[in-house]
Amino acid sequence: MIREVKFESQDRRIKGIIEALNANGIKDIEEANAICEAAGLDPYKTCEETQPICFENAKWAYVVGAAIALKKGCKNAADAAEAIGIGLQAFCIPGSVADDRKVGIGHGNLAAMLLREETKCFAFLAGHESFAAAEGAIKIAAKADKVRKEPLRCILNGLGKDAAQIISRINGFTYVQTQFDYYTSELKVVREIAYSDGERAKVKCYGCDDVREGVAVMWKEGVDVSITGNSTNPTRFQHPVAGTYKKERMLAGKPYFSVASGGGTGRTLHPDNMAAGPASYGMTDTMGRMHSDAQFAGSSSVPAHVEMMRFLGIGNTPMVGCTVACAVDRAQALGK
Repeated sequence: MIREVKFESQDRRIKGIIEALNANGIKDIEEANAICEAAGLDPYKTCEETQPICFENAKWAYVVGAAIALKKGCKNAADAAEAIGIGLQAFCIPGSVADDRKVGIGHGNLAAMLLREETKCFAFLAGHESFAAAEGAIKIAAKADKVRKEPLRCILNGLGKDAAQIISRINGFTYVQTQFDYYTSELKVVREIAYSDGERAKVKCYGCDDVREGVAVMWKEGVDVSITGNSTNPTRFQHPVAGTYKKERMLAGKPYFSVASGGGTGRTLHPDNMAAGPASYGMTDTMGRMHSDAQFAGSSSVPAHVEMMRFLGIGNTPMVGCTVACAVDRAQALGK
């Protein structure tokens, strides 16, 4: 697809992009686009489909990443995901939060982890009023199992049973209603409702009343990799759940890789934390540091917040799904 190469903050990003492309034997973004087109891939469109409100720089970042994966001749989807991460990283503006944390590389590595057999269950640990986790989950459900021997289980675990059911119904997921016994710490499944009969029904969506129930859901599903959302409930649910579960997994001698989706922009957290004002997102950032093995930058859902970290205009959770999707497409193109 011939498109004009034009995206946000292009003048501040282009030097690093060209350097990354040249290091992999590609002249410029136009050639990267041609390489993808010759392989029958359209990462630009894949990104647009994943989160329709994403920015142009996100779409072109996936074109660059996919072209690098093609040029490297990656043998499988996991390796392709890591190569895509090189392209994403190239779009970070030098000296920014995103550049300092190597967020692009981190996204590539996370997607690779989800495409390798060692990971059994991935959780979007969210506040549930955000639909961005659903956007990421949809792409993972559609793509990941095409290259895995054992299907990857993908869940949404958030605060509020009504919200979980609404998200399940809108997106065709399976809503799992649970009841937690606070005397015995036993989690009971009351019912499961599948709102579709397709691949989306594989995504299970849980709504919890509090942190203890959220941790119990993590144990029930055997989550070994998760990403927290930075919604309005980070202090109330997702960060405490990730931190508590991390401690319990460590004590049990079991692996758990925790990703914090971001922080650092200056958005109010929650009615309970309004007094923090512009510093509130700094608290989200701090909480992520306490449990995370990797920390991204900006919002889990809002493209503008991630772009403010001088990364890409796409939410961190949709980005996970998009990276997985592009890596799988690359692997399947190799097999044709």
